[in-house]
Amino acid sequence: MIVGLITDGSWYFTQAVADEFKVPRIVLRTTSVSSFLVFAALPLLRQKYYLNNLDSKREELVLEFPPLKVIESSENAYKLIENIIEETKKASGIIFNTFKELEDPEIFKLNETFPVPSFSIGPFHKSFSGASSSLLTQDKSSISWLDTQAPKSVLYVSFGSIASMDSQKLLEVAWGIANSMQPFLWVVRPGLVDASDWHEIFPNEFLEATSKRGYIVKWAPQQEVLCHPAIGGFWTHSGWNSIWRAFVKVFR
Repeated sequence: MIVGLITDGSWYFTQAVADEFKVPRIVLRTTSVSSFLVFAALPLLRQKYYLNNLDSKREELVLEFPPLKVIESSENAYKLIENIIEETKKASGIIFNTFKELEDPEIFKLNETFPVPSFSIGPFHKSFSGASSSLLTQDKSSISWLDTQAPKSVLYVSFGSIASMDSQKLLEVAWGIANSMQPFLWVVRPGLVDASDWHEIFPNEFLEATSKRGYIVKWAPQQEVLCHPAIGGFWTHSGWNSIWRAFVKVFR
């Protein structure tokens, strides 16, 4: 017997299923409260014309949500977000992967402005290993390489499982890392730049210049890497999961 549903916020259509079976639906948000508030404010942003005439407003600050800037997105994306928010308003509650001390002002604002009870029960990563949900095979040789490095000497570079960049930006990052003269562990996953493999992207000059102090893998066991004593810095795209795992390094 089904007594309730807990579904990802993006699966907004499951609210209709819950209504049909007359059971409560709890929305699961694995991202921050801050990002949810921005999504919920989409009608306001459109009303204030932030999302119109984008060519003349690009890079302007969104005053209601500093330091966000005006960006362009498709009409389909706007509609999807609106559907997610509207169906979330019909839910019986929202679970967030956060905690009060991290997002206290945002949680207060959410409770003041959004008509659904919320529950902050993060961080989720403490309840399961990242390896269990890894999208790619983790290269454990990165840990063996870190074992050979001095404490707090290595810059760990990873831009997550979704972010992408063009080859020119990747090369700028690469030469920035090379010119820093720091030892580094860099995750360059397949698809980070088009569909290219990293062996095809980097010039021989870069590989030769960094061969004795750099290690590049397609995917790494991030929680283990961040807990390793050789890691001294983390260059990330600031995805929510990466931010959480960075806390492990800072507060362990």
